[in-house]
Amino acid sequence: MSMTPEHLQELRNAHQLLENPGFMARASHLLGRPIEAALAGLPKAAQSIVASATEKALKVTLQGALVTMDKAPALDSPRFHKMLATVSGAAGGFFGLAALPVELPVSTGVIFRSIADIARANGENINSAEVKLECLKVFGMGGPSDKDDAGESGYLALRSSMAKLISEAADYLAATAVAGEGAPVMVRVIAAIASRFQVQVTEKLAAQAVPVIGAVAGGTINFLFVSHFQDMSRGHFTVRRLERLYGSDVVLGAYERLRG
Repeated sequence: MSMTPEHLQELRNAHQLLENPGFMARASHLLGRPIEAALAGLPKAAQSIVASATEKALKVTLQGALVTMDKAPALDSPRFHKMLATVSGAAGGFFGLAALPVELPVSTGVIFRSIADIARANGENINSAEVKLECLKVFGMGGPSDKDDAGESGYLALRSSMAKLISEAADYLAATAVAGEGAPVMVRVIAAIASRFQVQVTEKLAAQAVPVIGAVAGGTINFLFVSHFQDMSRGHFTVRRLERLYGSDVVLGAYERLRG
């Protein structure tokens, strides 16, 4: 089956979003070289704090972020979620590393709802265990990595490496009434996503730590942060919507060809 020109253009747009340089490039464009110095100058204790806060944020988010969200199809509202994330980021920018364990779950929850909002607008059932995990997986999408080989993009590598794990976790969630993050499969899936997400969190923390950055710019950093994951979500759920129409082989084959 051949994709229509309109759908092929949608796939091109999704490809452009998913293969972008990532959050670090956006923040560096705003702040310039100071962010590189701030990243190198973070205290050694920061890494363990970021790792712990990241996993906690993902666990809390998976358990309750969508409880009050309407499951009916609707248009996405990215501006509303950007506003909420900007407010929480202003507080994080003011208090710095000490505020991360409190601010990150709030920001992550807001971003997760925005991701689900975009998923719902693309025809996904956000009440589905699989879709909730696909929303969570977006936090692992940071653009191409230096570790990706020349034969596979960052997005396709993530899909391939996490496919079986996401499937097992979805089966587990579908069979239980609560998220049950202590189950081995949930521990593995959260750890896999957290290991990627914490790279962006560390970059965000470094950007907020630049000496000239205050609470107002901390909000700006969070605006960039949520914008990045909204873009990843739009790309990801556009690909999934097209796969439902044409099948994975057709869509992913076309996606691979766009890399050339």
